[in-house]
Amino acid sequence: MMWQDLVFMVGSGLSIVFLAPTLRDATARVPLGTSLPSMGIGFVYAGTFATLGMTFSAAGSLAAGAMWSMIALLRSPASRRFVESTGLALFASDVRRWLDRRRSDRPLHEQYVRLEDARGRRLNDH
Repeated sequence: MMWQDLVFMVGSGLSIVFLAPTLRDATARVPLGTSLPSMGIGFVYAGTFATLGMTFSAAGSLAAGAMWSMIALLRSPASRRFVESTGLALFASDVRRWLDRRRSDRPLHEQYVRLEDARGRRLNDH
């Protein structure tokens, strides 16, 4: 390992430590104009370090880019409006419900709602 690889990795690790409180603070508001460029720089640095054979630096920059991605998604006022207007919140709730059903102890055929017509006849029984 080159010493430069270690230095860049430590720098990325420190940036993650310094960004963690922002991610934990539900009241924090970080503009997309700050978080998106920082996220992009982290990912570009990760790719550049990887092509130079600096594996640890690449991993650190990738982690820093991922941290900025989470900040952009969770702590930007604009991202909340984007999620609500595109239906991503509905998609996320559908995925959560699907995962809950997959973890259920009930047999698969009992996890679905039975449909009935106006006369009370079951529509989806076989």
